[in-house]
Amino acid sequence: MGPRDLSEGEVDLAGETVGVNFSASELERYARHIVLREVGGPGQQRLKSARVLVIGAGGLGSPVLLYLAAAGVGQLGIVDDDTVSLSNLQRQVLHDTNSIGEPKTASAQETLTRLNPEIEVKLHTERFGSNGSSTFLEEYDLVIDGSDNFATRYAVNAACVAAGKPLLSGAISRWEGQISLYDPSKGGPCYACIFPEAPEPGSEPPCAEAGVIGALPGVVGSIMALEAIKEIAGTGQSLRGVLLLFDGLRMTFQRISLKRSPDCPVCGSS
Repeated sequence: MGPRDLSEGEVDLAGETVGVNFSASELERYARHIVLREVGGPGQQRLKSARVLVIGAGGLGSPVLLYLAAAGVGQLGIVDDDTVSLSNLQRQVLHDTNSIGEPKTASAQETLTRLNPEIEVKLHTERFGSNGSSTFLEEYDLVIDGSDNFATRYAVNAACVAAGKPLLSGAISRWEGQISLYDPSKGGPCYACIFPEAPEPGSEPPCAEAGVIGALPGVVGSIMALEAIKEIAGTGQSLRGVLLLFDGLRMTFQRISLKRSPDCPVCGSS
């Protein structure tokens, strides 16, 4: 992730300390992170200074946002133009029955603020890419895509490549999920390198038609949150250049190595 202008009391994601101070409540809240050798105080400072944009506050966005808020990510941006419906509640645990009819962004903000009032939640109640909305990408260090359609995934990927932002993308269907970190700025592929064309219409039906087991987005979204925390804290081995596949019915994981395509129309040399 590239450097950005820092105000006093912030830390950049490359690890340059500029004097973040934790309150007594923050020290207690994040104590289990701070005692971890791989995170510690510097890693928690990076989390506090990080700005993460999450596309979609639904099945995948729910665990991603909950765990990033709990982890102390300083600013969370949420993009979603949908409202909460009763059929969402089987898997979208960020919302509850009282949220039905509310914008998902507003419902998410209410839940996340209750969970951790120390963080800032910024709302973008719109569909990504509409009215030039992709311009707010510049405000964030990391983008996480939990959207449920290919048009949005391709739009998010193109915007991230243009802005030089790393993109952590996940998808689910029925019993299966996949995750990868797409980051051409650091030599990895972009989403379009691996999926140059969307499937034929009807070949990949949405969850409303195909169904999805309720706990699946919890598993996949939690892994996405873990990958985001590692990326921000600068620890562990990431999924940059790796596609992680999960099969919940058979309880298996598979890792596939990915390579950047020099002919990719989005990030290729041409």
